[in-house]
Amino acid sequence: MTMKTLTAAAAAAALLALPGHANVVAQRQSAPAPGNDVVRVLPVRGNIWMINAGGSNIVASIGKDGVLLVDTGGAAMSEKLLAALQQLNRAVTATGMPQKSCVGVVQGCSWWNSSTFLPATAAPAAPKPIVGIVNTSFDADHMGGNVAVSAAGRSHVGIAPLDAWIMAHEKAPSHQPKSSPLPPAAGPSEAYEGDSFKLNFFNGEGVVLWHMPAAHTDGDTIVQFRGSEVLAAGDVLNMTSYPVIDVEKGGSIDGVVKALNWILDVAVVEHMMEGGTLIIPGHGRLTDSADVAYYRDMVTIMRDRVRAAVKKGMTLQQIKAAKITRDYDGRFGKTSYTPDMFIEAVYKSCSCAKS
Repeated sequence: MTMKTLTAAAAAAALLALPGHANVVAQRQSAPAPGNDVVRVLPVRGNIWMINAGGSNIVASIGKDGVLLVDTGGAAMSEKLLAALQQLNRAVTATGMPQKSCVGVVQGCSWWNSSTFLPATAAPAAPKPIVGIVNTSFDADHMGGNVAVSAAGRSHVGIAPLDAWIMAHEKAPSHQPKSSPLPPAAGPSEAYEGDSFKLNFFNGEGVVLWHMPAAHTDGDTIVQFRGSEVLAAGDVLNMTSYPVIDVEKGGSIDGVVKALNWILDVAVVEHMMEGGTLIIPGHGRLTDSADVAYYRDMVTIMRDRVRAAVKKGMTLQQIKAAKITRDYDGRFGKTSYTPDMFIEAVYKSCSCAKS
């Protein structure tokens, strides 16, 4: 067992020992159903933790530079999410951070810390603040906690301390309804444009934001943690349902397939498509390349079935009546996003669609 594995296991054990641990359960199992008010915490690898809050997955990088979150879940879960983060932050800090490379002064070495020299007299290291949030999209179940979580965090620009910053692709917040616009505190304090954006080193590893155009929406972001070898995929990958394609926000079936193929291109497998790069979906259980390949194949098959039906001259209603998703419905068709809703989105967004 490696030092990193021991550290993660010790932190998980310490977390379970904290008061009120009943709502913060570290375990490897599927995400709870949407609406569930339980928060579950899973150590992934290195600095990276997966937090499931009310059915939405949140990713936390916890280390010497602070806490970086990918998404904040729904607004109703903010209080429980912050309580879980506080417990997790203290547990990880108390048990020690994952070991870092000593290459370069920027990363630092543990023996430069006075707490290491004087363990008997030094106070425990203080938990680090939440310094930043990256939103994979601007759906309510991924950015609903932005206001509360950002206000609970601290970042520094110049001299004055500010709330935790929020970052997303520039297209992500552009589709909000004019009748109910987002409060200013919920929107990104900084947006990036183009195909990618480097956050540079955070907690000892490179963090890169990758834009996935016209997938779930036209503003999706996948976050790559290069040292931990983890990808936070957001709703490009949903292990609880068919991919939710928001056509009105620029989403498309072809974009989803392209994004899933991108994940498979970037991911590195350990053996026979298993292990290696770990991919955290927007909803559902932790995955690897084999899971993503199965999901990609399912999505591609559904797209091709719709294309074939359109070539035969079938209307949207006829395609729905044909139940072309029935062999996958037992796995992906049990949520509020129904197979008919998925088929309609595929029909409207694929290059074969007819007016």
